[in-house]
Amino acid sequence: MNHLYRHLAPITADTWESLDDEARTRLAPPLGGRTLVDFVGPLGWQYSASNVGRVTAGLDAPMDGISVSRRVVLPLVEVRADFTLLRSELDATARGAVDTDLSPLDTAAAKLATMENSAIFLGWDAAGIAGIVPSSPHEPLTQNDDPTHLAQLVGTAVETLARSGVGGPYGMAVDSANWAQVIGGNDTGGQSLRHHLERELGGSVVWTPGIDGAVVVSLRGGDFIFESGEDISLGYAAHTIDDVKLYLEESFSFRIATPEAAIAIS
Repeated sequence: MNHLYRHLAPITADTWESLDDEARTRLAPPLGGRTLVDFVGPLGWQYSASNVGRVTAGLDAPMDGISVSRRVVLPLVEVRADFTLLRSELDATARGAVDTDLSPLDTAAAKLATMENSAIFLGWDAAGIAGIVPSSPHEPLTQNDDPTHLAQLVGTAVETLARSGVGGPYGMAVDSANWAQVIGGNDTGGQSLRHHLERELGGSVVWTPGIDGAVVVSLRGGDFIFESGEDISLGYAAHTIDDVKLYLEESFSFRIATPEAAIAIS
């Protein structure tokens, strides 16, 4: 019996496939954070904690002459976005309709992606996750409204990281406002701004809802570690005669090995 309980839902196999396809389509664009860090997994629903390689000392021993330490681990956090679909729309999907209203699923996907990006870049104290931006020792660079200024700051960011001994290539996460500039703007030579930035970085510029401004990170590997237990999955909760309650769910941890491998642009 799968913990997602999909077999209990009044949903056909073909409709489940359509819902999975819709979820993948909606999740791929906004999940920018995980494309810029080391993604490990998925390691399975039962995977519960990441090894951080440390111990706590000073625990009481059961007898003299014995010292005791406890291994430190970072528990994975489970994140779930609930939503409801009308059974009439699901039935229409089963009959082959291509215009069914799956907007609640789309909204849940956007929320989950935003939450994941925020945890990676801004941190999540309650989950024990230190974000990339607050952990970076570099002073954030300040951006003005001129799109060409962003290109100048990216050059400064790359130089700052390189001078700190952090090699490339580099990538950049940008919020929605900057993303609109990146994909629609040009540099002073009439070249696509995105192409210009990616040439500077040596890596990709990705849309990352859930952050403010932009963050340049090294893509050399080993600096930022996202451990996925269960990757984002679609599950069943309950149903009535009129609707079906579903959810998107994932479990993950995030650790920072090299805080100086990123710099924010505010």
